[in-house]
Amino acid sequence: MSSPNLNPGGPMRPLSIGNVVSASFRLYSSHLKQYFGIACKAYLWVLVPVYGWAKYSALSASISRLAFGELVNQPESTSTAEQRTNARKWSFLLAGLFVGLLALGIVLACSIVLGVAVGILAFVIGAALGNSVLAAVVGGIFVVIAVLAFTVGLLWISARFLVVEVPLALEDNMTASKAISRSWDLSQGLIWQLVGVVSVAFLITIPIQLLFQVVISVLQAALGQDSVADSALSVIFSVLILSLSLLSGMIIMPFWQALKAVVYYDLRSRREGLGLKLRDR
Repeated sequence: MSSPNLNPGGPMRPLSIGNVVSASFRLYSSHLKQYFGIACKAYLWVLVPVYGWAKYSALSASISRLAFGELVNQPESTSTAEQRTNARKWSFLLAGLFVGLLALGIVLACSIVLGVAVGILAFVIGAALGNSVLAAVVGGIFVVIAVLAFTVGLLWISARFLVVEVPLALEDNMTASKAISRSWDLSQGLIWQLVGVVSVAFLITIPIQLLFQVVISVLQAALGQDSVADSALSVIFSVLILSLSLLSGMIIMPFWQALKAVVYYDLRSRREGLGLKLRDR
């Protein structure tokens, strides 16, 4: 099957959300065993504090490296990709911490601003209208608007830093701070297209997450609340919950890593004239 042509030889066009997501899914599905195997190792390392988190970051980035190699028709072996990314495992962890702290700061600042704004508006409207019911309705509308604005803000942050680990996995002389700047620069001017990509990809993964939630609820109902409260069964139930959560991540994470590779490929094609086409399969 042929993949969409991302060659920037023609005029610049907005990101095709459908092409990016479908190409990511095809990459994942055609290398399911390989990517899932790496994801299994990555999520087992998550259970080990600090060092394990660095290993997780490096292993997840190796999936993006492998996916990008497929896109440019320069495939690598799993061992080679893992070896290359493992050499920068602490840089991956540091980049993740930087992005996480930056995102947390932005989220907290926006939350405070939105909270204060909604509170002031609710007070002013309540005093002006003199009708508690109407004021509550108007206040509720402002809360919904604030929640929507908050959600859009989170998507904006996700889009801006979507490909941070990909240049770190691929490019020479790359550090954590440089990778963050690289993602910021590459995404400039295409933020809302990337927001669309992130939104669609998230919606695609929701059924998988819901399925695991249903399974967990069924298990809890089957065991019963009294059984779950029992110490021995409580431990077994906790292990099952953890195992299902890890399995859910193992299934979803490779898709996201393939998506990052496709987005990075497309952004580089547009910004730097990478001059390559997606490989026909």
